[in-house]
Amino acid sequence: MNIIDAITPNLPTIFALAATGVFAGILAGLLGVGGGIVIVPVLFFLFQNFGVSPETAMVVATATSLATIIPTSISSIRSHHKKGNVDFELLKRWALFIFVGVLVGSWLVTRVDGTILTIMFGIIATLSALNMLFRTGKSALFNQLPHHAGQSVMGASTGFFSAMVGIGGGTISVPLLTLYNYPAHKAVGTAAAIGLIISLPGALTMLALGTTPQDAPAGTFGLVNLIGFICIVPLTVLFAPVGASLTAKLDADKLKKVFAFVLLFTGLRMLAQSFI
Repeated sequence: MNIIDAITPNLPTIFALAATGVFAGILAGLLGVGGGIVIVPVLFFLFQNFGVSPETAMVVATATSLATIIPTSISSIRSHHKKGNVDFELLKRWALFIFVGVLVGSWLVTRVDGTILTIMFGIIATLSALNMLFRTGKSALFNQLPHHAGQSVMGASTGFFSAMVGIGGGTISVPLLTLYNYPAHKAVGTAAAIGLIISLPGALTMLALGTTPQDAPAGTFGLVNLIGFICIVPLTVLFAPVGASLTAKLDADKLKKVFAFVLLFTGLRMLAQSFI
C-alpha cells in the first residue's frame, strides 16, 4: 500500500483536524484563550462524528490536546519572557506541586471512564465561561497570595484538574491568581510556563501508560492521536498571529463574550450528554 492509499480513507479526519488547528490558533491570538479549552470539545464531538464512542472520544481528546500544548506553550513562554511577564519565583514555589498533580491526574485519565472526564470538562468549561461573562479585572477577593501551604494546594490542584481535562493550566491558574490580586499580565505570562509543566509529563504519561481503545481514531498511540497532533500544532502556531492581528480590527471584548456563551453552551451540552 502506497502513502496515497493509506491517507485517502482518512482525508475527512485530516481536514477536520486541520480546521481545528486553524480555529484554535485564531481564537488563541484573538482572545488570548488557551488552546486546550477549544481543542478538547472540538475533538470530543469530531471523533464521535467518525464513529468513536463518547468515552473514547473524551480520553483521546484530552491526551491529544495536552500533546498539542507542548510546542505552543514553548513558543508562548518565549514571547511572554521577552516582555518580563513570567514569574519564575512563583514557578519555583509551584512547579513540584503542579508536577505531582499532573502525574496523579494523567495516570487517572488512563484508568477512569471517559464519562467522568466529560463531566469534569463540562463543569470547568461552564465555570470558565461564567468567569468571562461576569467577573471583572477589579473583582479580586484577596489582597495577596496565601502562604506556602495554600499555594501548594493551588499548584497541585491546577496540575491535577488541568491534566484530567486536557487544558494547559491558564484556564484555571489565571482566574485563580487574579482572585488573589495577582497582576493579570503576569498571570497570563506565567500560565504559559505552567502549561509546559502540565502538558509535557501529562501527554507522555498518557502516551506511555494509556491503552489504546479498540474504537480509537486512526493514528492513536496510547491515548494520543498523532494525526491530530501533526495536523493541529503547525496550524495553531501559524494562525495565532493572524488572530492577534485581528484584535485591532474587531471588538475583542464583544467577541470574548460571544466565545464565553459558546463555551457555556458547550460545557452544558457535554454535561447533558453525560447525564441523559
